[in-house]
Amino acid sequence: MRTLAIDLETYSSNDIKYSVYKYVEAPDFEILLFAYAFDDDPVRVVDLAQGETLPDDVKSALYDKDVLKTAFNANFEINCLKKYFPDLPEEQWECDRILSLYNSYPPHLAAVAKAMHFDEDRQKDTRGKALIRYFCLPCKPTKANGGRTRNYPKDAPDKWEIFKEYNRQDVVVERAIRDKLVNLRPPDFEHENWLIDQAINRNGIMVNQALVDNAIRLSGEYREKLLARAMEITGLDNPNSPLQVKGWLEEKLGRAVDSLSKAAVADMLTGDLPEDVREMLTIRQKISKSSIKKYDAMRNAACQDSRIRGMFQFYGAARTGRFAGRIVQLQNLPRNSMPDLDLARSMVLDGDLDTMELCYDDVQDVLSQLIRTALEAPPGKRFIVADFSAIEARVIAWLAGEEWEMKAFAEGKDIYCATASAMFGVPVVKHGVNGELRQKGKVAVLACGYGGGIGALKAMGADKMGLTDDELQTVVRKWREASPHIVKLWADVENAAMNAVSGIPTTIKQKNLHLHVEDDALYIELPSGRHLVYLHPHLGQNRFGSDAILYTGLGGSKTTAGRWGTLETYGGKLSENLVQAIARDCLCAAMKRLTDAGYKICAHIHDEVILEMPEGKGGLDDAVHIMCQNEPWNDGLVMNADGFEAKYYQKD
Repeated sequence: MRTLAIDLETYSSNDIKYSVYKYVEAPDFEILLFAYAFDDDPVRVVDLAQGETLPDDVKSALYDKDVLKTAFNANFEINCLKKYFPDLPEEQWECDRILSLYNSYPPHLAAVAKAMHFDEDRQKDTRGKALIRYFCLPCKPTKANGGRTRNYPKDAPDKWEIFKEYNRQDVVVERAIRDKLVNLRPPDFEHENWLIDQAINRNGIMVNQALVDNAIRLSGEYREKLLARAMEITGLDNPNSPLQVKGWLEEKLGRAVDSLSKAAVADMLTGDLPEDVREMLTIRQKISKSSIKKYDAMRNAACQDSRIRGMFQFYGAARTGRFAGRIVQLQNLPRNSMPDLDLARSMVLDGDLDTMELCYDDVQDVLSQLIRTALEAPPGKRFIVADFSAIEARVIAWLAGEEWEMKAFAEGKDIYCATASAMFGVPVVKHGVNGELRQKGKVAVLACGYGGGIGALKAMGADKMGLTDDELQTVVRKWREASPHIVKLWADVENAAMNAVSGIPTTIKQKNLHLHVEDDALYIELPSGRHLVYLHPHLGQNRFGSDAILYTGLGGSKTTAGRWGTLETYGGKLSENLVQAIARDCLCAAMKRLTDAGYKICAHIHDEVILEMPEGKGGLDDAVHIMCQNEPWNDGLVMNADGFEAKYYQKD
């Protein structure tokens, strides 16, 4: 099969940060340059902006099933080309960005080339950013540029020639990356998963623009009222200024105020305060809700048909391959706990701030809780929302062979409730007696499952539950005593990884996990057939001076996030990677089964899917049944899902 590598340079007055789907909707969208190369042929650049046309062999290749089309972030090229070729068959494409991510390289072209230590003639042209700003984005009209709002090739011929070379070089780099990784491409089912991801991003989800617009307006009006009241209380020129507010607070309290962070303000409010200080701090809490900004993202990202598209990044998480949120970031939406969600929503749709202030103490909090409800099914349709229940706890019990936990799941028991009961010595029933403690049980299960101790419990909020360190240590000890096979899994995985890095390929008998090193990378084969990849693995010492497995990758902690360098890992962390990766594979397999059954997936959040279906077609019970079916590779894994049907999205 021949390969056609493609890279485009484009223009649009719509900002690309709100998705390629919104970007190509602009009436002035156009492809400026089309760089391409067949196999190892020289790279050619077609100057479409200056009247050149695509050669016939390129046009026919776009539809030829015997020609594989590739690009780095192919979703962009596909959707740009669909403006010219609406019936473009995307199943004939592969994304070299996904190929890089699968092999644990960074998500950006320049970063991958640098990580691969390519020589200078295979590095990305660093002149590109300035040229993209010049030719691909609208410009500000000035006297010097004759009042134009866009720069054309004729306005800077020398820059244009450099831009063409930049476009050509991108194909050179992309092709070099592919040549290095093509023999390490993901299994075929990952290509199917990517195509389903393309369909989900293209489907998008409808937003109620009236609710969004009113929420933004009401938030602004309410904020102005709060700031006016804050000025009355404090006499400050700008009561939104942290510096001014800290000064006022220190004068009123007679002591230093180190921070006005969310946590610091909440902590101060627990103390004995003068009434004016308490009111000012409460106002500060209300005006600092950043979640309200999601309404702005929704308004900016909505396409002409009121749908937001492109919100999911395939292979967004390094190694595990879990999805990442983009644009509106559905992965961290505020939870809703209001019993009168419909009523509050109707008030926002009516745009009635006075009534909202009469009914609710904190309008900003109400607007925050209503963010989910801005996602709405079109007329004649409804959402079916189904969520895997405790999927990570189920996967680790299955992976480790922890029989009592698997039996509890098979019998329909709630593992989080059982843990909370043990922690607090009371019966805990989901949505029932002491049900509010279930979340604390969940935190404990998730913290302990990957080797975590007191620190992990506290990181998940356990120190806010009223438990002493001794009590937390007891929880950790009892959990480990009850789950010996999971504890053994951590050691088995760590020993197997150390053996593999030392040159001894090792198979963990439980679930037949195979670990080996090849081409300077540690591969852990998952039950699905996919691999976790750790680049440049070697044995060394961790930050505590203990023997550890070191490798190269993008950091994920607060201190290493986004940085390419040496990372360390251990049995518990490797087990976490395995469990999250397997849970991701379960979700992908479920989404494929749902798609094959005719369900339209318009979004997914963590382990939850949002299906948009016509009234009377499909149903929650059927969707849950499909989600919980086993594949041959996860036979014996007891899955369960729960959900609801509604006209708009919410947290059930």
